[in-house]
Amino acid sequence: MKFPALIRSFRARLLLMLALMFGLTLGVQYYFNVRAVKANAHMIVAREQAIMTGVALAIKSLRSDQYLDEIIGNSRDTFFSDRNGRVKNILVVDDDGNVRDSLIAEYNPRQREDKSTRYVAFRDIPLPPLRRAARFPDEQEPLPAWMPPSTDLDFGEAGAFYFPVQTDAGRRFIIVELGPANTLEKLLERQASQSAFYTLMLLLVTTLVTGFFVWRFTRPIKQLSIAARKVAGGDFDVQVSTERSDEMGTLASAFNEMTAKLGRARELEMQLHQAEKGAVVGRLAAAIAHEIRNPLNYINLTLDHLRSSFAPEDQHKRETFIKLADQLKAEVARINRHITDFLKYSRPSKLDLQDVDLRLEAEDALRIIEARAEESGIKTQIQQEGTLPKIIADRDSLRSVLTNLVINAVEAIDGEGGSVSIKLSNADANSVKVEVSDTGCGIDSQDISKVFEPYFSTKDTGTGLGLAIVKKAIDDHGGTISVVSKQGSGTTFTIILPANEKGERMKGQD
Repeated sequence: MKFPALIRSFRARLLLMLALMFGLTLGVQYYFNVRAVKANAHMIVAREQAIMTGVALAIKSLRSDQYLDEIIGNSRDTFFSDRNGRVKNILVVDDDGNVRDSLIAEYNPRQREDKSTRYVAFRDIPLPPLRRAARFPDEQEPLPAWMPPSTDLDFGEAGAFYFPVQTDAGRRFIIVELGPANTLEKLLERQASQSAFYTLMLLLVTTLVTGFFVWRFTRPIKQLSIAARKVAGGDFDVQVSTERSDEMGTLASAFNEMTAKLGRARELEMQLHQAEKGAVVGRLAAAIAHEIRNPLNYINLTLDHLRSSFAPEDQHKRETFIKLADQLKAEVARINRHITDFLKYSRPSKLDLQDVDLRLEAEDALRIIEARAEESGIKTQIQQEGTLPKIIADRDSLRSVLTNLVINAVEAIDGEGGSVSIKLSNADANSVKVEVSDTGCGIDSQDISKVFEPYFSTKDTGTGLGLAIVKKAIDDHGGTISVVSKQGSGTTFTIILPANEKGERMKGQD
């Protein structure tokens, strides 16, 4: 895989996002760890500076006549501030355990009334755990009895540190009392809280970013899932977006290609089914025509012989006999017509194409139903808009189409009155439109989509082949047929036929 394609891939972008989130998390944690280390180092330095400052002040007091509280009275050193100062007290104690000097004035020596000096004993001063400020391996000098043993301190706790000093007046002990590092502890706690807060915010941001990318990456999967359910339901026209350039886009393209192939396969399957059905119908039609038409022909000839040779002499009986014979011949003719329709639908069409005048064919179709229309009071008419081009068609097939439609129109009108009309017009420059309308009972909305299916009929005695033959004939001529109907308000069949572009245009007739 080439590098640009690798960068655009779903896997590479997901790995890059995870690496970025991991790097950000490590960076934030490293930053706050560095800040914590610096704060701890600052506390250690501050502790050392406090001890050194206390020792330096104590030595200075030993060399002068001033007490410690007097020396630092005007000092601005933060180690001795009341609120945040680390140095709480500095003591100078002699070898007998008497306090010779103190940062706190009440512990300093006082003169009695008898001119003697009163000293505060070291053991009477409350101090935190005591620890030697410095220890040397070769140091063997014992500590005085009043000095408690050295104690280990936890980092940052309050404590007292002593340091022995040899002076001209004897050994002295400098003791520096340090308070707890509360300020620094609060700082570290605040830094820890900030670290946790920033880490939480970073995790929240990474979660949102990850959620966005997961939603964006899984959205095509959801679309594919919905589309797959539609395909499983038989909808092969569904398509999904292929805008992405990663694996999801490739998958979407493959899905669209698959559904297109499935649609073509389903269409071919339906065509094959229709072809098989047509072949079966064709064989059945041939068998029916052979087995039924021969007896029908014999019945028809016999009826003619009976009517001509065996008619009664009595005039009244003769009329009844002839009437019954004619009715039988009409029924035979109807059966024969149904067989003919069956054969027409099942056999391949053989069109005898020639120039056809639509106006004349429409007039011939209406002439067939003229007698019945007059009996029922049905008006018939032909309307033509403008001039019509000649069309190339099979005259017999086109006449059968118009005849079927007008007969159905007359049969759809119940009772007396109503109308049947044929309207001729130009659909466009290269086609003509034929509209056959009636004011009959109409077609139910649930049956509209089935009227052109073979063997579907709303009539009790219908075969369901009439409109199927009409559609087949129109399809053979390269045209289209559609129907618009409203139950109780009539029906209109619209036929569009291609015109003969080289033919002469006919003048309209009214």
